[in-house]
Amino acid sequence: MATTLRLGVLTLSDSGARGDRVDTSGPAIVELLAPFSPEIIEKAIIPDEPDAIRRTLRAWAQSGRMNLIVTTGGTGLGPRDVTPEATRDVIDREIPGLAELMRAEGLKHTPMAAIGRGIAGLAGSTLILNVPGSEKAARQNLQAVLPVLEHALDLIAGDTDHHPTSD
Repeated sequence: MATTLRLGVLTLSDSGARGDRVDTSGPAIVELLAPFSPEIIEKAIIPDEPDAIRRTLRAWAQSGRMNLIVTTGGTGLGPRDVTPEATRDVIDREIPGLAELMRAEGLKHTPMAAIGRGIAGLAGSTLILNVPGSEKAARQNLQAVLPVLEHALDLIAGDTDHHPTSD
């Protein structure tokens, strides 16, 4: 990867923030990204509170220390599932193709992926991806975007001289 991966992992979970549930999705995200040798800048578990989510995402993106933030949790249909809305308030540009790619991969495993509402977008020069809170679904979603992640981060960093071809 030409661009160094500087990662933030934000887990959204009321029970996780209270310490009543062990977060397995956050560590799974770090594990899946290990081949990219990421520098882990931030990791946090916070409740499903829109203001807290917006505040954290803005602070992390505006710090300039991360080029990728992966959120896990809060993408379903429950009344406290507000991650996509909070993310949408923070991003400057949405990247629907990445969210579509993640949902398409999920649909290969379960029809329930159709009700996932995660989004992807740019907040300044930071890519934000919402993945589901279940470890299995988080892995599936993130694995779907790994083939394009390096190129996306290079483009975001301003390296637009290369265009990989597909076989």
